[in-house]
Amino acid sequence: MSNKYYSIEFKYEVIKAYKNEEYSTVELCSKYGIPDVTLYDWARKYEKYGMDGLEKARTWKPYSKELKQAAVNDYISGEYSQYEIVRRYEISSRSVLQRWIKQYNGHRELKDTARGRTSSMTKGRKTTWKERIEIVQDALANGKNYQQTADTHKVSYQQVYQWVRKFEADGWDALKDRRGLSKSEEELSPEEKMKLEMRRIEKENEQLRAENAFLKKLEEIERRRK
Repeated sequence: MSNKYYSIEFKYEVIKAYKNEEYSTVELCSKYGIPDVTLYDWARKYEKYGMDGLEKARTWKPYSKELKQAAVNDYISGEYSQYEIVRRYEISSRSVLQRWIKQYNGHRELKDTARGRTSSMTKGRKTTWKERIEIVQDALANGKNYQQTADTHKVSYQQVYQWVRKFEADGWDALKDRRGLSKSEEELSPEEKMKLEMRRIEKENEQLRAENAFLKKLEEIERRRK
């Protein structure tokens, strides 16, 4: 994402044009001279924080080792675009994510960047099935703020992230400790493989629904401001 300075007024003008569908995304980005990821980032921040979200951040933002690794893992999986990962983890810019990916590919350790030891460095701990259910419920209730949930329950960011993913793919039973009992994909029966593929398709549909809901939310916010 570019480090070029843009005023709040300019960002709001772009978002209004985007919401009003005056141009296609390609035309809009060409007209205002911005990358599409920048447009989506401004729209996301405006939807979540209003005009305050369009102000340029003036403070340094720390990231835990667990968050960095989870973001890089998502990129490696091929299931998410860089923009989606930046939005999912509230990373300040795509260039920050790209730097982590470069570090990982260069076989360099991803380290916690917080100033001093913080709660974001909480290590994983053993939990019961009931605890994992409660933790996932909290994470979903607070908009998948994994770090906040990890801090509240004294578990690691990575644990919360993995539990939420397991629940979304297979329900509450997936949170049971099944170490040593899982099958590799080669061992799955044709029926099991079909179910797995159906889950993947459902996940893609959920993502599309979330994107549509996001755009509708932008329209609602704009209507309230008039």
